[in-house]
Amino acid sequence: MPKPLVDFGNKPMILHQIEALKAAGVTEVVLAINHQQPEVMLNFVKEYEKKLEIKITFSQETEPLGTAGPLALARDKLVDESGQPFFVLNSDVICEYPLLEMIEFHKTNCAEASIMVTKVDDPSKYGVVVTEEGTARVESFVEKPEHFVGNKINAGIYLLNPSVLDRIELRRTSIEKEIFPKIASEKKLYAMVLPGFWMDIGQPKDYITGQRMYLNSLREKASQELATGNNIIGNVLVDKSAVIGDGCLIGPDVVIGPGCVIDSGVRLFGCTVMRSVWIKEHACISNSILGWDSTVGKWARVVNITVLGKYVNVADAEVYNSGVVIEEQGL
Repeated sequence: MPKPLVDFGNKPMILHQIEALKAAGVTEVVLAINHQQPEVMLNFVKEYEKKLEIKITFSQETEPLGTAGPLALARDKLVDESGQPFFVLNSDVICEYPLLEMIEFHKTNCAEASIMVTKVDDPSKYGVVVTEEGTARVESFVEKPEHFVGNKINAGIYLLNPSVLDRIELRRTSIEKEIFPKIASEKKLYAMVLPGFWMDIGQPKDYITGQRMYLNSLREKASQELATGNNIIGNVLVDKSAVIGDGCLIGPDVVIGPGCVIDSGVRLFGCTVMRSVWIKEHACISNSILGWDSTVGKWARVVNITVLGKYVNVADAEVYNSGVVIEEQGL
C-alpha cells in the first residue's frame, strides 16, 4: 500500500490534502509517484476524480529525483498560459491547510516562492528557517542548530511561481537544500507561519500524535463528526458502519474505520483501527495502529506504538508490545 493511501482519520492521507486544494479553488492535482504500485494509485484516482469533481493526474519517476526533481519532471503539467503559482505539498503532512490565506500572503509579499513554517519547542532536531526580523522574508536555513537561531521549521507546504521551475534541473535535487537557499539569497522567498496544529505523520509515533491533534481540531471545528455515548471518552471518530459491543470503553483519541467489529468489553485508547478489523472480547489496544482486515483475539494486548499490517492475526491472550511492527501476513 503506498503511504499516501494509508488511512488517517478514516480517509487516505492524501485525500485530506486534495479536499483542501479543491476548497482553495484548485482544479487539477498532479501526484508525483515512483515506479512502485502505480495501479493502486490509478484505482484511487478513478474513484476520487468523480467524487470530488477534480482532475487528478500522475507524474511518475523512473529513478529517484529527490524533492525538487519531480517538479522538473512534471513541468508540462504545472505550467499553463495563466502563469499562476502552484502548490506543492509533502504527502505526510497533516494540518488545517490554510491555502487561501497562503495565496493572499504570496501575493502581498510579491514572492517568487512562499513556504509554510510551523513553530516547535525544540528546534535543535530540525532545520530552522531564519526570517528577517520584523518581516516574513527568509534569510537563511540552519540545519539542526546547536544554538538558538529561531523556532520556525519547514512545514512541507509551498506556493511557487512557475519561474521556480527554471531553477530546477531534471536530476536528483533537493528543493530545501539547493533551490530555496538560492531564492532566499535573492530576497524572493517568504515564510508564512502556519496557524493551528501540524504534524509530519510518516512515522507511527508521529501518526498517533497527529491523530490526537486532528481529533482536537475536529472537536473545535466539526464536533458533530465525533462519536458520543456512555462508552466514549474524549475525542473518538467512528465510521457509521462499525459495530461496537456492550461494555466497551473507547477513547480518548481513537479512530475506528468502516466495517470494524468491536466485541464486548474491549478497551481502546490512543489508537487507529482501520477498515474491517475484528477485535474480540476484552482485548485492549493502546497507542497502536491496526491495519486493514486484521484480527485481535480475546484478552489480547496490542500496546506501545505497535503497528499491525494487513491481515494480521493476534492470537487470544497474546501481547504485542514495545513498538513491534508486524508486516502483512496474507490470507
